[in-house]
Amino acid sequence: MVRYDAKADEERLNLIFSALSDPTRRAILARLEREPRLSISQLAEPFAIQLPAVLKHLGVLSEVGLIRRAKSGRTVWVEIEAGSMKAAMDWLERHRIFWSSSLDRLVKYAEARERQTEGKGK
Repeated sequence: MVRYDAKADEERLNLIFSALSDPTRRAILARLEREPRLSISQLAEPFAIQLPAVLKHLGVLSEVGLIRRAKSGRTVWVEIEAGSMKAAMDWLERHRIFWSSSLDRLVKYAEARERQTEGKGK
């Protein structure tokens, strides 16, 4: 029997969103989207931070499972881990649906109030 562990899912989401809260880590992921496989030195090039700081960011992304590192000779290559954002995307989609319908109801209410106000002013 497979058990659903809501607490583990929540903890995973917290880690993912925490990792994504940093602009440098988001920039690293964006670069890996454009260039799917880069060495650590290639990834570090455009940033105005030292290599140890880049390595810390990569460590956070790796711990959460958003990236994968593989060593070939003396070079460490970095790639986005396929499917790693599914839990976060599913969560965002559920909330997008909720907020979209809530905002639609708010718009209808505001339009109805506006019509009532216009009708009284004539």
